[in-house]
Amino acid sequence: MSKDKVDIFDTTLRDGEQVPGCKLETKQKLTIAERLDNLGVDIIEAGFPVSSPGDFKSVSEIGKLVKNAAVCGLTRAVKKDIEVAAEALKYAKRPRIHTGIGTSDSHIKHKFNSNREAIIERAVEAVAYAKTFVEDVEFYAEDAGRTDNEFLARVCSAVVKAGATVLNIPDTTGYCLPEEYGAKIKYLKENVKDIHKATLSCHCHNDLGLATANSIAGAINGARQIECTINGIGERAGNTSLEEVVMVLRQHPTLNLDTNINSKLLYNTSQMVSQEMGMMVQPNKAIVGANAFAHSSGIHQDGVIKNRETYEIIDPADVGVNASSIVLTARSGRAALAYRAKLVGYELTKLQLDEVYQEFLKYADNKKEVFDEDIHEIIDSSAINIQSVP
Repeated sequence: MSKDKVDIFDTTLRDGEQVPGCKLETKQKLTIAERLDNLGVDIIEAGFPVSSPGDFKSVSEIGKLVKNAAVCGLTRAVKKDIEVAAEALKYAKRPRIHTGIGTSDSHIKHKFNSNREAIIERAVEAVAYAKTFVEDVEFYAEDAGRTDNEFLARVCSAVVKAGATVLNIPDTTGYCLPEEYGAKIKYLKENVKDIHKATLSCHCHNDLGLATANSIAGAINGARQIECTINGIGERAGNTSLEEVVMVLRQHPTLNLDTNINSKLLYNTSQMVSQEMGMMVQPNKAIVGANAFAHSSGIHQDGVIKNRETYEIIDPADVGVNASSIVLTARSGRAALAYRAKLVGYELTKLQLDEVYQEFLKYADNKKEVFDEDIHEIIDSSAINIQSVP
């Protein structure tokens, strides 16, 4: 059975760049955009053109550069925003305008000092105007996570009628539980008029650490686009992590969902974005963190040495990591020491290993990690004569 395709909408260059201190120059954005295109991303949100001349230039230049992905520019439900975005996107092979407005009662009252009917009217006007410039128009219902489902369906129905091709359902504040967000997508799938004319999209934030879970719940319930960033960077606690949703779908074939992402480029892309933005990837970050395939506990190390799948559900090579890491610490056992010793040229017998292990523990108790050069020193310090092997 063929799998349903989930489009990957990458907003590293727009939502990701909103992280304080992560501002990118146009040249850096072009480097990342080219990699995202090669990675297999379906849509690249290149920026918010009306926000600054620099962002306008970046969106324009990315539109010229990108060969395969659609290139998207963000706007508010404001005519000037839409006109500027259309101008910035005029060189793109597949341009998309992303326009929208807040739909929760909180946004309607406190942000717009408006009412529900007026919000629907503004949403329809924005989509219809954007449609005069490009065929592909995405509408975002900001704070959809806290928007009443019945009203949200009304808004979505109105903008689909106006020509929206994608409906972005953001959990803007990261508030939703996966069951709640999945149910919201299911409700829209069943209650938005002419929903077959548009793609439902998940845009989830990570304030409660649920962005990936919510996006997957959305996809299970009918969304066919996920909006995400490399390394999960973004406002506050970040966005949905691209590498996480891609590998969740790939590791669970029973979901019958997949993407076009070349997963072997994930680790390298993660490192590129980290370097360009000066944003370190936390070591315990899923999929691309330094410790994602590292093992320091003796029990885990013994299992992985015998068969990698005992403690790893992903082959490191599938995400572009050379190999699992057996890290020597005071928690490591004899199997790990023997394994690492062999890598640096020592074939230890069981008796020799017992001797060397006692010396190793003395070192390990005084160091956070024991490295290759330490192994040579440990063996030299032991009372037995061990010949290195070629």
